[in-house]
Amino acid sequence: MDKNPQLQAHVLVEALPYMQRFHGRTIVIKYGGNAMTEAHLQEQFAYDVTLMKQVGMNPVVVHGGGPQIGAMLERLGVETRFVDGMRVTDAATMEVVEMVLGGRVNKEIVQGINRAGGRAVGLTGKDGALLRARPLRNAVADLGMVGEVAAVNPEVIRWLDQGDFIPVVAPIGVGARGESYNINADLVAGALAATLKAEKLILMTNVAGVLDKEGTLQTRLEAGAVAQMIADGQIYGGMLPKIQCCLDAVAAGVQAAHIIDGRVPHALLLEIFTDAGVGTLIAGSH
Repeated sequence: MDKNPQLQAHVLVEALPYMQRFHGRTIVIKYGGNAMTEAHLQEQFAYDVTLMKQVGMNPVVVHGGGPQIGAMLERLGVETRFVDGMRVTDAATMEVVEMVLGGRVNKEIVQGINRAGGRAVGLTGKDGALLRARPLRNAVADLGMVGEVAAVNPEVIRWLDQGDFIPVVAPIGVGARGESYNINADLVAGALAATLKAEKLILMTNVAGVLDKEGTLQTRLEAGAVAQMIADGQIYGGMLPKIQCCLDAVAAGVQAAHIIDGRVPHALLLEIFTDAGVGTLIAGSH
C-alpha cells in the first residue's frame, strides 16, 4: 500500500502538542477484551505502549485474564461458579488464577512489549506489597478469595518508571496474613491511577464507548452528566462498574478517564494523540 508522506507529516504534527502535554505524566491502562486475545491487536498494543514510553510518558499496564482463567479451570476439571458476574474463588481456584494471571498472561504481555522494543517488567500486587487487599463482601454469597483494594504502595511502580521500565501488573492482591486475593482489574487500574495521581485512566473494552439513548457515542462527558445518564437508565449493566471506576478516579484527582474500543487498531494512540479519539472521555469538575 502506498504511503502518503503529507498525511504522515500531518499525523505527527497533530500528535506533537499531546506529546508535549503528557510528557512525564503517568497513564494507567486497563488492558483487556479483544485487544488482549487477537494476535494483531496484541502486537499493536505492544507498539502503542512502547511508543508512549519512548516519547516520555509513563504507561502502567494492568491486565485481566478471565477467559484464560476459565479455559485453564475447564482443562483441570475445576468447577466455576459466578455470583453477580464475579468468579467465586476457593483455594484451588485461586491457585489457578495466580498461575494464569501472574504467570502465563502477565509474561506474554511483557514479552510482547519487549519484542516491540520496550522494557516491560511483570509483577503482581504481591510484589513490593503493591496491592494490599481485603475480602470483597457480597450480600448473596461468600466469594472466597475475591478481594478489593485496601491500600496501594506505589513505590515499586515509581521505581520502575524512573528506570524507564514499563510496569505490567496482574490484579492479585495480598491480604493481612500473606494470602492471595483475586481483584477485578478495572478496580486495580482505578486504584493505581488515583494513588499515582495519573494524568489519565484508560479502560480498553469491546464497546465503542458510552452511548446515549439514541445510540450516539458520547465522546466527552462531565462527571455530572454521567451521573444523570445513570439515573436515567442510559448507562446500565456491565458498563456501570466501569463508569463508576472512572468517576471514582476523576473524583480522586485523575485528570481524565477514558473508555475506549480496544477492537480499533492502535486504539491507544488514537485516543491519546489525536483530536478525535476512539471512545468516551470522562472529565472531572476540577
